[in-house]
Amino acid sequence: MSATALQKHPARRAFSAAVSISVKDFQKSAARLQYVIDFTRSASYNRICDIDIIDETHCFYGRILLMKKFQVVVKCSLGIHARPAAQIAQSCSSLRAAVTLETDHETAQGNNVLEILNLHAAKGAKVNVTVDGPDEEEAAQKIQEVFEAMGPKEKEVPVLKVAFFGTKDYDRLYFSELAKDKGEGTYNVELKYFTSRLTNETAHLANGYDAVCIFVNDEAPRPVIEQLHDGGVRLILLRCAGFNNVDKKAAAEYGITVLRVPAYSPYAVAEHAMATLQAANRRLHKAYNKVRDNNFDLTGLLGVDLHNKVAGILGTGRIGQCMARICKGYGMTVIGWDAYPNKKIEEEGLLTYASKEEVLKRSDLISIHAPLIMGEGGTYHLIDEKAISLMKDDVMLTNAARGGLIDTEALIAALKKGKFHAVALDVYEGEDDNVYTDHSFDVLTEDVTGRLLMFPQVILTSHQAFFTREALQAIAAVTMENARNFNEGCPLGAAEVK
Repeated sequence: MSATALQKHPARRAFSAAVSISVKDFQKSAARLQYVIDFTRSASYNRICDIDIIDETHCFYGRILLMKKFQVVVKCSLGIHARPAAQIAQSCSSLRAAVTLETDHETAQGNNVLEILNLHAAKGAKVNVTVDGPDEEEAAQKIQEVFEAMGPKEKEVPVLKVAFFGTKDYDRLYFSELAKDKGEGTYNVELKYFTSRLTNETAHLANGYDAVCIFVNDEAPRPVIEQLHDGGVRLILLRCAGFNNVDKKAAAEYGITVLRVPAYSPYAVAEHAMATLQAANRRLHKAYNKVRDNNFDLTGLLGVDLHNKVAGILGTGRIGQCMARICKGYGMTVIGWDAYPNKKIEEEGLLTYASKEEVLKRSDLISIHAPLIMGEGGTYHLIDEKAISLMKDDVMLTNAARGGLIDTEALIAALKKGKFHAVALDVYEGEDDNVYTDHSFDVLTEDVTGRLLMFPQVILTSHQAFFTREALQAIAAVTMENARNFNEGCPLGAAEVK
């Protein structure tokens, strides 16, 4: 095989380095072999090579998988405290490489902040770091930068007092650990947990606090903003990406900064959207209950293949792009609409942009990932009666973004006419009183939920698309970093809501 042919060979494109090895070292009949090759370039590398026979002359091509090992010494007087642990975990979560940190007695995965804290690495401790994967150099650099930044800082910063509304046990899991430390280089945040939501009736609980921390079901309209201002609040920390529950104009008038979590785990939301859609498509919720009743009849459980169907993505931000990749994995043709098209992903072949009307008309599956923007030209009721009329019969629809993006009454009317094959809603208009609340012993006071649940092709979940360990960790880390940036006068970046 010529050098030119070798360059064009599929294996050459797939792997990262070429190695010629004498055939006598291997069984000539083997089509695929594994061989450990020792290199002396650096004692910190172990390389394992997948070897492929390319031609009858037994020239081999192999991918060298690098495993980088190095040691760092903890310099900070607090040891590896919450903030660097969160920074390491966040960095590792965005990498393809697997990172492991080891002390004399404990081992931690690099993407798990609680395991890193459990190392109990004090000042002077030696931490052995192993990075295994294609982006190991980037991973090693990021981790080393975090350890270098842990050095002493001569800067006194006051503790930021935060009233934390709508607290659940799973919120405390990460926030309490990250808020423990005070002093140099820490988040310097003191949290007071309230189980009640932030509303006009509960806003007085924030009196005397510097900030409030709220979630999607909390309320911050103008009257609440006025109360917060009067009580001394200077900062609203949203532990979510959406901010439609905050009156931005009122906050700006009263000098209250609003910070959000621009991205936590787009995979969590996209994966949930597809999981619930497939459950509705294949009637898994019905099948589960039938089998529990010892009923193995297939009547009413007929689904459809997604392969070779058309997926329409409304909103092509991070979550929409993840959903597009999932749909591609099913063998679907993906088209998309966005008010601000991302030409790069179109050039990469992820999807093809079309008008909103064309996406509605052509798609067999429609997945909504747009922000909820009120007012003229916004996205409120993006899916209304007119939009539904443009869709194919037996279309599939999933919404894991915001309830107000779909006109619920128009949806129910279309469901009654048999328009949809499957509908999966993690959010819906009228869900507010139900979100994160146990009503299992209560009388139903609103009928939207009940009317949606009467349709066999509809699945509802409780605003839980974000709810993974990775997402909770990221939300806590970014929210605490936002608090620190505000408290220390650092740039607020994309987190600031203007």
